[in-house]
Amino acid sequence: MAIQKRAIRTRATILEAAGAVFDEYGYASTTLAMVLRRAQVTKGALYFHFPSKEALAQAVLDEQVQLGTVPPQACKLQEIVDISFVFGHRLLKSALLRGSVGLTVDQGAPPGVDHSGPFRQWPELMTSLLEQARDQGELLPSVRPRDTAELLVGSFTGIQLMSRGLTQRADLGRRISLMWEHILPSIAVPGLIPRMNIAPDRGARVTSAMPPVAEV
Repeated sequence: MAIQKRAIRTRATILEAAGAVFDEYGYASTTLAMVLRRAQVTKGALYFHFPSKEALAQAVLDEQVQLGTVPPQACKLQEIVDISFVFGHRLLKSALLRGSVGLTVDQGAPPGVDHSGPFRQWPELMTSLLEQARDQGELLPSVRPRDTAELLVGSFTGIQLMSRGLTQRADLGRRISLMWEHILPSIAVPGLIPRMNIAPDRGARVTSAMPPVAEV
């Protein structure tokens, strides 16, 4: 058991270090030696968990959706809103998440790394939640969940990239709030909108009420 826990901690340390290096240097310029120096683990430990740079990058990418989840809520549209805010808040704190997001839009990643995975996984999650919101009467009749899900993912991606370029994401909460201020009236039933919380600090408030993210 002790050996297993140590292996889990070592894997998490390597992923966090890899996320930071991928975020700072991009896929093409990152080397395993750079990750080793950042993680301060042995070469044997790294290769035990990740046999190649491609495998390491894929593992970083595969953590993205898990790091953006929030506890279920009765109002599914508020749950979707909270996912966006919590994800934005965690981008400020988590090198692993920043690295994963960076790899998602990094065109330098080789064909063996499925950097498009999050662009499929996020719409699937959002579509499911939007369908639940529709069934609960939270959405306007004209809303098509899959189309709306893809619009939300694309909008958030562009907003966080713009925020990173202008302020290193310091204003991301405000930008997410503005995104919802414009999108909610086009998808939510009017009576629900006044009860929705889209304050810029929503991500910090929700995160502070959640248990710590489990080790990867």
